[in-house]
Amino acid sequence: MIQEHVLGTYGRAPITVAKGEGSYLFDTEGRRYVDFCAGIATCSLGHCHAKVVEALSRQAGQLMHCSNLYNIPQQEELAALICDKMIGLPGKIFFCNSGAEANDGIIKVARRFGHRHPQADGSPRYEVITFNKSFHGRTLGSMAATGQTKIQVEFDPLLVGFKYVDFNDLEALKAAVSDITCGIMLEAVQGEGGVNPANPEFLRGVAALCKQKDLLLMIDEVQCGFGRTGATMGWKAVCPEVEPDLVSCAKGIGGGFPMGCFWVSNRAIDAAGTQLSSIMGPGSHGSTFGGTPIACATSLAVVTEIVEQGLTERAAKLGEYIKTTVEGWNLPCVETVRGLGLLRGIGLRKGAFTVPDGATPAAYVNTLCMQAGLLACPAGPDTLRLIPALNVPQEVLEEGLGILKTVLEKL
Repeated sequence: MIQEHVLGTYGRAPITVAKGEGSYLFDTEGRRYVDFCAGIATCSLGHCHAKVVEALSRQAGQLMHCSNLYNIPQQEELAALICDKMIGLPGKIFFCNSGAEANDGIIKVARRFGHRHPQADGSPRYEVITFNKSFHGRTLGSMAATGQTKIQVEFDPLLVGFKYVDFNDLEALKAAVSDITCGIMLEAVQGEGGVNPANPEFLRGVAALCKQKDLLLMIDEVQCGFGRTGATMGWKAVCPEVEPDLVSCAKGIGGGFPMGCFWVSNRAIDAAGTQLSSIMGPGSHGSTFGGTPIACATSLAVVTEIVEQGLTERAAKLGEYIKTTVEGWNLPCVETVRGLGLLRGIGLRKGAFTVPDGATPAAYVNTLCMQAGLLACPAGPDTLRLIPALNVPQEVLEEGLGILKTVLEKL
């Protein structure tokens, strides 16, 4: 049993996964599941995609790892692709291994910026404003940035320098900015917090506030980026004219291989023309396993496939199909369908069905779906999250939605 030797930090479902093929997972009993979880938005091309497997295998036979003390050509190729085709703005990339690491990285950049652009009395600015129901990771830094007290219990004292306000409330945000504030950090769609998209006018207002107050606009694209929301990055699906200063990425960038990065803008931050990306020099940050040849080669195959196959545009179309299909069922247990692209949340109506003691509505429905052959995941207590692979075949999408409809009709 896994509980004998593995720390019990996850509430694991009672299935043991043996293999994956495309948008299907198979357990050790041979049962097949439609996978609408995709490693929580990580397996952007499904399981065991031929081009990803080939790229990983080829690189493993050449060079898996070398130190970042040396030049790694795969990093430059991948960084250029991300800057040109995904972010679409001039900047520089730092490679790491996860979303939490990427968010820790942009917090560090914001703090250094706050030292370089201090308060009027010369003392540094260090505060980052984030939002209630946000999720930025479980390291000490990213956990402190997360606006959910449930993940912070008994880990205090937390890293200082964070303030939380309600999402999509621009007036509350304006009131929260103080002399010590150096940045505003947000998700274009709050995935873990209930699949809550930012309003275009809110995101536009945040960007304007950052310019007005000399703050950094920090966007967490860990779950929203790389085509997931029907745009190359989540903020572009909400308000494409916005230009962030810092962007954190992970999950879908590696297609299942551990990979993360953050992007820092090249924009000038003073009259001398100093670029924001230039303030992070040698010794300011590092990662032993960040940007290894095998990680970059694998990610390069994933991102190239997303670009060449038009999977971003496909995600936008399939996401709307999911929304209209589920809404068309007119089921009393469904209150709303939220989200963008293939990051969708089924809001469950409170009191519409009986939930076993100790379970939330979302966890209960998720269990019923799993028992019926569909893997999804909760997003808060009342939202079921659907995040299939960007290349999910239409017939598999239909199969999964059919299972979901059957489950919801029986509630």
